[in-house]
Amino acid sequence: MTKRNILSLLGALFALAIAAPTALAQLRIDITSGVTDPVPIAVVKFAPDASAAATFDFAEIIQQDLERSGRFRLLARERMSASPSRADAVVVGDWKALGTDYVLVGRSAPAPAGQSVVDFELLNVLNGQRLLSERITVPTSTARNGAHRISDRVYEKILGVPGAFATRIAYVSVDGAPPNQRYQMIVADSDGEGARAILESRQPLMSPSWSPDGESLAYVSFEARASAIYVQRVRSGERRRVSARRGINGAPAWSPDGGKLALTLSGSGGNLDIYVLELASQALTRLTEDPGIDTEPVWAPDGASIYFTSDRSGGPQIYRAVPTPGDRPRRITFTGSYNARPRISPDGTQLAYVTLEGGGFKIAIQDLANGNGRLLSKGRFDESPGFAPNGALLIYASRERGQGVLATVSADGLITQRLKSDSGEVREPAWGPFLR
Repeated sequence: MTKRNILSLLGALFALAIAAPTALAQLRIDITSGVTDPVPIAVVKFAPDASAAATFDFAEIIQQDLERSGRFRLLARERMSASPSRADAVVVGDWKALGTDYVLVGRSAPAPAGQSVVDFELLNVLNGQRLLSERITVPTSTARNGAHRISDRVYEKILGVPGAFATRIAYVSVDGAPPNQRYQMIVADSDGEGARAILESRQPLMSPSWSPDGESLAYVSFEARASAIYVQRVRSGERRRVSARRGINGAPAWSPDGGKLALTLSGSGGNLDIYVLELASQALTRLTEDPGIDTEPVWAPDGASIYFTSDRSGGPQIYRAVPTPGDRPRRITFTGSYNARPRISPDGTQLAYVTLEGGGFKIAIQDLANGNGRLLSKGRFDESPGFAPNGALLIYASRERGQGVLATVSADGLITQRLKSDSGEVREPAWGPFLR
């Protein structure tokens, strides 16, 4: 791809990343593939408290979470012959006869200040061992998040990997036809529920990036008819413009310490390069200076390097540089003619990116230690990958029947899901960090 074509593509993306709905775009999740030998588990309905707010079904949300992960097979409620709420009431032999390996039981009780105390226990019915016996306190207004937190503990205890159910995603929703398109920047729970628009615009919104503490989003907006980068607090909506320099301001990415943004600027010369912006002082440091196009930066989790896309070798490939001026970037991808949009796993060992394969754009992953890579997705227009904070899943944008959708794929490629909007198109996903 030539420099002129890449610039045209960037311009087209800026022009097309427009959206905005009259109604909030909600996501519906469809599991399209899972593991061949899922873990059998029963999630018994939790015994409710006597309060008026006791209608919330914690077990139902937990069951949906585990089922949606693609790694568990849930026992249907109608097949359960008993509904114990404590581990000492579980008759292990009865559950073993139903073909389940684990049983989760629990109960809730009212607490002061509009909260509920939830006790839950996880048993291995094959050996009778109690694996979890814990209590959480949750506001009744966020009971769903409490259920996600329990799902995370069960997922981690059985699979050895932290769950990411109690996390959030951000994405851009696009609705309407030109010239009346509108955009929304939407934040939702990882299952698509609880979606709310934190910003609406008649001009393009794109490239959301979560701060490490999950409190803010950096993104690109064209509301002033030119690209600018904003940082916005998710809860309050308070925001500030941090870069509106001449030319292109694009692709913001937070440093692991939350104090800096790596970004793409074209400057007065019009050529795209990578810069680092100190948010507190507004000090700007140029990282790359090459006739080629350098864009789409992302920090390594340890903050010691930045990965980015460059066409300096003749076509888009991924490079790594130390975030200090004068460093000579090192090329990371060598297979294929097009590799772009790098994203690094939370443990720093895996590189996800968009690659051109078989005439289509697909999501691939590469081991950074040995350079071995493999395809994860099978679409023709897959883009914008991002890791879940546990590194077990990736979210990305795709197209289905001409419609923009989101999708997830497990890092081992075995589990895939589609997240479709009930209104308009969705694109530019970003998975938020673990909430502290």
